[in-house]
Amino acid sequence: ILDVLQQRPGWVEVKDEGEWDFYWCDVRWLQENFDHTYMDEHVRISHFRNHYEVGKVGSHDHQELVVKKFESHPWSPPPPVARSQGRGIFLFRKLKDVIDWRKVRSLLLLPSEDGQPDAVRPDDQKDDIPVENYVAQRYIENPYLIGGRKFDLRVYVLVMSYLPLKAWLYRDGFARFSNTRFTLNTLDDQYIHLTNVAVQKTAPDYDPEKGCKWMIQQFRLYLTAKHGAEAAEMLFSEMDNIFIKSLQSVQKVIISDKHCFELYGYDILIDQNLKPWLLEVNASPSLTASSQEDHDLKTRILEDTLNIVDMEGRLTGKEKRIGGFDLMWNDGPVSREDANLDTPMNGFVANTHLGMAPDGSGEGIAQLQSLIRLGELPGR
Repeated sequence: ILDVLQQRPGWVEVKDEGEWDFYWCDVRWLQENFDHTYMDEHVRISHFRNHYEVGKVGSHDHQELVVKKFESHPWSPPPPVARSQGRGIFLFRKLKDVIDWRKVRSLLLLPSEDGQPDAVRPDDQKDDIPVENYVAQRYIENPYLIGGRKFDLRVYVLVMSYLPLKAWLYRDGFARFSNTRFTLNTLDDQYIHLTNVAVQKTAPDYDPEKGCKWMIQQFRLYLTAKHGAEAAEMLFSEMDNIFIKSLQSVQKVIISDKHCFELYGYDILIDQNLKPWLLEVNASPSLTASSQEDHDLKTRILEDTLNIVDMEGRLTGKEKRIGGFDLMWNDGPVSREDANLDTPMNGFVANTHLGMAPDGSGEGIAQLQSLIRLGELPGR
């Protein structure tokens, strides 16, 4: 992010904390400073105060709200934020296994001074056991496979306001593949079941040159070639609905502030029936690049995000497309101009082009429109 900011004309890095107009802050800084930081009208900051609401299933009221919003859609609650990068994720075959694991976990003691765990914690010390929050969810045991391997999709959504809700969807993203062919026979093999790059790159046979990612355009072309344009379009329309419903589910609890914006990273799993499942929403998606292609993608995302934040005051407020971002919700659905080519979803066709060209050339749009009309890939 610093490299992108330093390359923008007229932007200067400041050293004094009181001099900034724009701050791409981390979550820790936000928690410690937001409430007692005065911001002028034009100042912008990269998180909403309780940004984490989208990425958690906390209170009972919140759970009911989310379930109501997703009553017609399959979904999966997000894993705890503190357990990212595949750490703290456990797979169990039976509910009894979860209960047994919980009992063992509750008997664990804090390490002694020499770093070794004590044998058993006395009853009067049980209150000293730190509280840990976990989310128990059904494992999607029939994921859609490509080349016999499991994958999920990372998609980027930019929220500029919650009241009213104004959200943009990025045209590009990527699919993250596991390094090992899928099987349910081995639940303790993280290289089969977890698609996180941080996990996969530690596999003994991981090839850094080959990597474990597809750009989302490749995935959409593959899907269209194998299942037809209508099935692919329906899947992406259902994903659009997931993005909107998830934001609406927390719209009343997010503290909306005109100084704030948020770039979310959505993780979506596709099952064998071409149904999308929401796995996780990251309020601080990784901007670390794993390849040159990944670097180029994340640089474009950051540049386009800054263009929408518009510190320079260049926009009219009527834009429906800025760089690789499409305005999909502006206090209501934003219709796609080429809606006659699409399958309506809940009475409207979102102004989204996920899996199409992010560079503004329109080449990817024309290509996929051709696929929609012909129902096949050129040259196949």
